[in-house]
Amino acid sequence: MWRGTVPVRFTGSMTVRAVALLAVVAMLAACGLPRSGPTKRELLAGSVTRDGNAFIVPVTPAVSQAAAAQPSIGFSAAFRNAGLLGPDILSAGDTVAITVFENVRDEPLLGNTGQRITALSEVQVDGEGFIFIPYAGRIAAAGQTPEALRQAITRRLEGQTPDPQVTVARLAGQGSTVAISGQAAGAGVFPIEASTRTLSAMLARAGGVSVDPEVAMIRVTRSGQTGKIWLNDLYENPGLDIALRPGDKIVVEEYSRSFVALGATGAQSRVPFATATLSALEAIATVGGLATMSADPTGVFILRDESAAIANAVLGRTDLTGDQRLAYVLDLTEPTGLFEARDFQMRDGDTLYVTEAPFTQWQKVLGAITGTTGAAANLASTANTGS
Repeated sequence: MWRGTVPVRFTGSMTVRAVALLAVVAMLAACGLPRSGPTKRELLAGSVTRDGNAFIVPVTPAVSQAAAAQPSIGFSAAFRNAGLLGPDILSAGDTVAITVFENVRDEPLLGNTGQRITALSEVQVDGEGFIFIPYAGRIAAAGQTPEALRQAITRRLEGQTPDPQVTVARLAGQGSTVAISGQAAGAGVFPIEASTRTLSAMLARAGGVSVDPEVAMIRVTRSGQTGKIWLNDLYENPGLDIALRPGDKIVVEEYSRSFVALGATGAQSRVPFATATLSALEAIATVGGLATMSADPTGVFILRDESAAIANAVLGRTDLTGDQRLAYVLDLTEPTGLFEARDFQMRDGDTLYVTEAPFTQWQKVLGAITGTTGAAANLASTANTGS
């Protein structure tokens, strides 16, 4: 029995179809197919080493550490080294409320006949640190506590009215006070008292914040200098709970940051940071992960403009000047790929781009070919039927 390859003979129609199929493939290759963005190969071709304008940087532990620099957040030594103010010390510009109770009915010293209680609701400490009380004269107030001032007023009055009883309370004014604004639960001007001499205590006095603590930023301005910290860091690090000074301005704000997700991800959009820090792995999860049927896990890019200092540190160079375009590459198929993605920190304004797998384009080509040849077959069948 003869065994061998049976020769295949192409008929004229088969040859025509093959040529037509090759023509369709060539046409699709020349015209291109719809896609979500550049391929991994095209991005790598844009490297500085290939006369492009971006540095392609595979992510390693050293790269993650060098690129982790965030905008300066914290308090300077001037803020951190300031000691606590003395308890309830009055300053020039403070406003106090004074009430005098007299132990007489017919002819009180300060009030009208029959009026035993006299309220001096707003008495301001003048620029020299004094207040004026009728029949008591000018009394030094700056540098004293409300209790010491109460005793001084009592001594001045007790020689003119029997057994006077005096109360002194400090009000919000221009002296030992701070201003709280922004997204605090209760904005306003608050006196620095014994219980509110630190930043956390004053925020509590104002009712806390009205935004998610995860993204709440606290900004303090003093004598032309500004420091800012995350609210959660304030609670976790006692060293950041600075002592307040008269005139401090405290602003609570929601620190708005975001990144852009593009390519073969579960969602393509501008995505806000939900926490103070966000890793590349968390960013991928936030947008629904990689598109299972199209993403190339070896081509996950984080695109960023880096300062010259960070770019030099990342690339191990010293000659770069000005901002540099860096494309950090994560390969999630590597044994440590997921760890690298977990350790790499995203930054405000980053672009997360996931390339499509090469076979995705072939699927699109085959789909287009199938659709084209199917349409041609239907057209031919229609023509034959009509004839």
